[in-house]
Amino acid sequence: MAYAITQTCCNDASCVSVCPVNCIHPTPDEPDFGTTEMLYVDPQTCIDCGACADACPVDAIFPVDRLTGPDRAYTELNQQYYEARPADNAWAEPHFPRSVPHDAGALRIAVVGTGPAAGYTAQSLLRAVGAEVTLIDRLPVPGGLIRHGVAPDHQPTKRIADTFTGLYRHPRLRMHLNVEVGRDVTHAEIAAHHHAVIYAVGAMSDRTLDIPGEDTAGSIAASEFVGWYNADPTVPASAVDLSAERVVVVGNGNVALDVARILVSDPEELARTDIADHALEALRASKVREVVLLGRRGPGQAAYTRPEFLALQHLQGVTVVVDDHPGVRDAIADADSSSKAALLSGLAIETTDLAAPPSGERRIVLRFFCSVTELTGDGRVESVRVVRNTVSVRDGIPHAERSVEEGTISATLVVRSIGSRGAPVVGLPFDAVTATVPNRAGRVTDVGSDSPWPATYVVGWAKRGPSGGIGANRTCAAETVGALMDDAAGGLLPVPTGTRRDFARLVRRRQPQAVGLREVLAVDRAERANGLASGRPRVKFATFSELRRAGRRFR
Repeated sequence: MAYAITQTCCNDASCVSVCPVNCIHPTPDEPDFGTTEMLYVDPQTCIDCGACADACPVDAIFPVDRLTGPDRAYTELNQQYYEARPADNAWAEPHFPRSVPHDAGALRIAVVGTGPAAGYTAQSLLRAVGAEVTLIDRLPVPGGLIRHGVAPDHQPTKRIADTFTGLYRHPRLRMHLNVEVGRDVTHAEIAAHHHAVIYAVGAMSDRTLDIPGEDTAGSIAASEFVGWYNADPTVPASAVDLSAERVVVVGNGNVALDVARILVSDPEELARTDIADHALEALRASKVREVVLLGRRGPGQAAYTRPEFLALQHLQGVTVVVDDHPGVRDAIADADSSSKAALLSGLAIETTDLAAPPSGERRIVLRFFCSVTELTGDGRVESVRVVRNTVSVRDGIPHAERSVEEGTISATLVVRSIGSRGAPVVGLPFDAVTATVPNRAGRVTDVGSDSPWPATYVVGWAKRGPSGGIGANRTCAAETVGALMDDAAGGLLPVPTGTRRDFARLVRRRQPQAVGLREVLAVDRAERANGLASGRPRVKFATFSELRRAGRRFR
């Protein structure tokens, strides 16, 4: 009986490296890796050894005969992948780890950020390079998007954080959190105390709609909403008002689905997760009954992944319907089994009156071929003006083109979920067009040229843009660390003028409230202890003051 990979797949390929028959694809050597929604087991080649399930950091792999309920769909999804792509189980060329010459001495590397890209980078530096690593982060708790981005009802996905938490105790790793580059220390100061600096700062800004009324009260970015329910200390508890009966989510990617799912889920189900306490209380008192997701293009071009959509369909007490828009029925009826449009074939297609108040039932409405042109209201959003789109294909890529004015959707809360952008880092070059730190294979370069910056590197979304899931950062980190090792072997890394102890003194002088390992472990113990007392994985501290108190009190 074969194994199958399910919804929580993190794509980091830990399973690929242990498979004795190379039956899990795409592998990091294949073009689709990093762009596919998940990895897949070839049921014809799988020998049912279970090595992949043991290696999976997020418990996403199971024997197909043990899959129940919604997870049964993953048996077919794994099979479908190989129906469209005949399996090639030949082994790729072996990769031999590079090493730094002994005469180069011990490297001291600073990594700015503590999210998954930083975690994989630190892991590689500690295990493969033997370097001393300094982690720096602007927030007082580590984890990045694993802590503040992954939805609370996706607890298995969050388990990958345990892989990185074990690194924090490593004798060659130091942490300086609640320290911001450009405010507390400069790039030049970090570089003066380390052989190299690697930036893993993600994509911290939001794309904008560039429409009238976008900044009106009641219109918020998805990143703010996600930070609100995930206890991001930079987002206040009062950031979200759930007095609206209908919420419009602009966009239909995975984050948009997370927002919709949290808004209509049973709060008592969420009470078993690590959702922020203030968000849980707001959801218990929420008046939201309907969430409308607006997609610019058609059902076949939806931005969500199949696993995320399947999770949406099985919410207890929630109905998912498709708005009966021109072109939608045909797109679903004509879809082949591998198309995202085919996922909608079992849903009701209804004509919805989105100008009228919603009914009492909790439901999610998927509206396609729809763009927002204006948010209107007197001091607060009251309605969303929309147009109907047609989709044309240019150079093989579907493009939405506005065509017919459609009217308005009544809503007093709008969540903009149209993607992230990188933000400039003080002291580094920034490509405003791609919203990334310009680089060549992870080496930071000047804008518009291949001229490399000395001993400065980038990894993750700041390097490649906001694409790929958590696991895609593993191969991204390997490329960046490989470039650094090549430079070290070539004698291109300068010798630091300051010591590790000098840097620690500099940090304490500039930021007396900097957080180190003892405080991080104390916060983790306290959150887990509070969670154990209430039957939850943890109860997060949601403000800077709470985190500081917990760090001091329990260490």
